[in-house]
Amino acid sequence: MTRAGIAAARASTAHLAEIVPQVDDEQWDLPSACAGWRVIDVVAHLAALASEAVDPPPPDPTLPKNRERYHDLRVDERRGWSHAQVLDEWRRSTPRQLDLLEAAQEPPGADEPVGVPGLGTYPRHLLANTMAFNVFCHLRNDMLAPDGPLPLTLPEPTDGLVAPAVDFMLAGLPQMQGPELTATVRRPLVLDLTGPGATTVTVLPATGPDGLLTVAPGADATTRVHSTALDFIAWATTRKPWRDHCRITGDASAATPFLDCLNII
Repeated sequence: MTRAGIAAARASTAHLAEIVPQVDDEQWDLPSACAGWRVIDVVAHLAALASEAVDPPPPDPTLPKNRERYHDLRVDERRGWSHAQVLDEWRRSTPRQLDLLEAAQEPPGADEPVGVPGLGTYPRHLLANTMAFNVFCHLRNDMLAPDGPLPLTLPEPTDGLVAPAVDFMLAGLPQMQGPELTATVRRPLVLDLTGPGATTVTVLPATGPDGLLTVAPGADATTRVHSTALDFIAWATTRKPWRDHCRITGDASAATPFLDCLNII
């Protein structure tokens, strides 16, 4: 199970809870580093996800299939809310979301596949890593300086915070862009991530015309992409240019199309 994921989700949520009382009304309305969203909109996004986790809405075929546009829609629904209303929703729903994710670590349901519209299918226990990624990434990259507008600090990221976020990203990597990303991988590529959250995996081409690429543990290719895991969270979500944060060894032409296309949501 991914108990590290629930621990990371709780820890990053606690960090956000430390930040919230330090933000004033003017700062909540500053543009975040997430394009089109204010700082308060980032919290509205997390609050919306929490509310949907604890009280799932009925299926609606008119909702956007693109996950990013779906998130924009949910944020837009809350743009007329006061800061206090957004924060109240986040405070009310997030503890219940965390408890549900913790319960999802227990058999027999922990390995049950769960489809996340626009993102793929994951074992239920891995949904804790989804939250660990979301809160960590938005807080550290979009809200706080140096990339975000808030001049506030938190303890340096640890392996326990970063590794579960990276685990979700790697689980989602073959699924989120499907054939579009698969088409860019003609030969195996190694992702060599260092620092907190360090891991090494090989991205393998699809084995058939209708298949998708796969991600396997270890290094099994001569072309390698070297980056810190922290930077991976930023550039693999297209928040920062990969060329500023990656070093390629081996055949760069084999890795460049993949890196140009990758966009973890």
